[in-house]
Amino acid sequence: MPLTGKQRRHLRGLGHHLEPVVIVGQSGVTEGVIAAVEQALHDHELIKVKINEGPEDRHEAAKKLAEGTGSELAQLLGRTALLFKKRDEDSKFEKL
Repeated sequence: MPLTGKQRRHLRGLGHHLEPVVIVGQSGVTEGVIAAVEQALHDHELIKVKINEGPEDRHEAAKKLAEGTGSELAQLLGRTALLFKKRDEDSKFEKL
């Protein structure tokens, strides 16, 4: 289910102080990167991903990450993407 504007704004506020937990290198979005992002989303639900120069531009890379992990892209600011995927059980974002 896509996020509404109000939900995105709330997530951007929560994600402001987060540090990137995954860095996409010059190889781009690979299966290994997608697996690392999936694990981080499972652990934290809301994560930042740093996208460095690679074969695809930052918009394509962020879209690939969101599609590959089944998450929502809450924000793309510069080379940093904020991704969100709510857990089915024991979520910190029940009200969202």
